[in-house]
Amino acid sequence: MKFKYVGAIAAMSFVLLASKAAFAGDQDFTLTNKTGVVLTKVFVSPHDAKEWGQDIMGSDVLADDGAVEIKFHRDEQAEDWDLKVVDKDGHEIVWENLKLTAISKIKLHLEDGKATAELE
Repeated sequence: MKFKYVGAIAAMSFVLLASKAAFAGDQDFTLTNKTGVVLTKVFVSPHDAKEWGQDIMGSDVLADDGAVEIKFHRDEQAEDWDLKVVDKDGHEIVWENLKLTAISKIKLHLEDGKATAELE
C-alpha cells in the first residue's frame, strides 16, 4: 500500500478519540504507525514555523506497527504543531494545528488511500 500525495489538509480526516489536560510546555507524545507502510521521515514543527527543520527519525525508520516517543524540551511554549510523515517512496502527508498540550498519543492509519490520525 502506498500513500497518496495530499496537498491540502482539508482532505485529511481526523478522529479525535479523547483528550487529556496538559500544561504549557508538555507536548510529548507517542507516534504509532498503523499505515501498512514504512515511514522514513517524521517532522514536527510549530505551526507558525516557516520550515520543517530536521527529520526526527534521523537514520531510523518507523515500521508499520512501530511507535516512537517524541519528547520536547520542557521550556517549549508552542501549543499548535504540524506533523509531516514521508514514506519510502517520498509520498508525504501533513496534519496541521495539532494541540500537542492536549494530545499524548497519535496513531496514524491508512485505509483505501485515505490517511487518518487517531488522537488521544
